[in-house]
Amino acid sequence: MSTPVRVGLVGAGPWAADMHAPMLAAGPETELSAVWARRPEAAAALAARHGATAAASLDELFDACEAVAFAVPPGVQARIAPRAAAAGRALLLEKPLGFTLDEARAVADAVEEAGVVSMMVLSKRYHPETRAFLERASRMKVTGARSCFLHGVFLGGDMATPWRLEYGALLDLGPHLLDLVDAAVGPITGIRATGDPRTWIELTCEHENGAVSQSSLSGAVRLPTGHTSIELYGPEETLVLDGDAMDHDQCWPVLRREFAAAVRTGTPPDLDARRGLRLQELLELAAADAHAS
Repeated sequence: MSTPVRVGLVGAGPWAADMHAPMLAAGPETELSAVWARRPEAAAALAARHGATAAASLDELFDACEAVAFAVPPGVQARIAPRAAAAGRALLLEKPLGFTLDEARAVADAVEEAGVVSMMVLSKRYHPETRAFLERASRMKVTGARSCFLHGVFLGGDMATPWRLEYGALLDLGPHLLDLVDAAVGPITGIRATGDPRTWIELTCEHENGAVSQSSLSGAVRLPTGHTSIELYGPEETLVLDGDAMDHDQCWPVLRREFAAAVRTGTPPDLDARRGLRLQELLELAAADAHAS
């Protein structure tokens, strides 16, 4: 790649500081050009740490970059992302796209209308072990699957943010598992949910190929460490993805490289805003079923 993609970052909270800013600034495929946040002092501190500019406004951020990365609550992302797309900037989007299906659809429609590249930060999808797992799964006859994403982050600390405490594991953790199960087992055609998204929720999915999968989600259970896994079962073999053993530092160089390549070639990846919209549709179905039961 001849020159790094200049990326502006929206947000200066813990996730922006711990992942987005260091990843984008590390290069060589990208450079962190500017940071904007609702708290100017936080934006200035994060920008200074990585040799970037603190933007005084969103328009100033857009002027300083070719692409915009988001590390803000879903509702904030849903308001700003269409503006960035309309300004012709590529988008690196967090999950979920928004709090509601309408918000998510507005983001995906804005991306399509502007003709810009978008990519979702579904972190586990960029790990080599996940890709090997999905490749093997594509050759396997799957009749059933079990998965879980469990941790205690919502019990306190920097990531126990207001939106996570309000919407719970379904909106925060659900996109990860639904994306992986949909990709590994086959397209999800129906979904049922029981439990409370703020404490523990169970999802049962029916898949296009007749398989059934079950997923457990919670961010409010006390565990020594988080627990993430996907188990695929069939008449010939069992296949397991152990998320606990993953070193997420291996995901970020892959994500950075593939985002930069997509921007430079103008070729949207599979994990684009439309994929984010599909996941939001599944989240909406799950939430409606949980509220009805």
